Amino acid sequence: MLDNDKPRSDDRTLWTAATVHFVNPHVLIYWTAKDEEGNVQKWQGELTSPNHLIRSGWNKEIIKAGDAITLTGYPAKNGAYSLRITKVVVKGQALDTSGGQ
Repeated sequence: MLDNDKPRSDDRTLWTAATVHFVNPHVLIYWTAKDEEGNVQKWQGELTSPNHLIRSGWNKEIIKAGDAITLTGYPAKNGAYSLRITKVVVKGQALDTSGGQ
């Protein structure tokens, strides 16, 4: 379950976009981030389906491993490093996550 009352906005650039799975039913992004103590956290985030993102101008090459990304979304209520992504910024450019609607 997601915590829809507490959107997480990570103002830091997340140094490593590890993997992007541009597949049905949802596009998944995996990345690493460091917490305040410097411990590495392995995160995963979920977007809408690839066909919706394609209508918004995405393609499977839009985010590559190693790209600097900033993400905003809703975290899991149970504290897992999981995010329902609502905003994506890659190399300083905001990407449309509306699904072409």
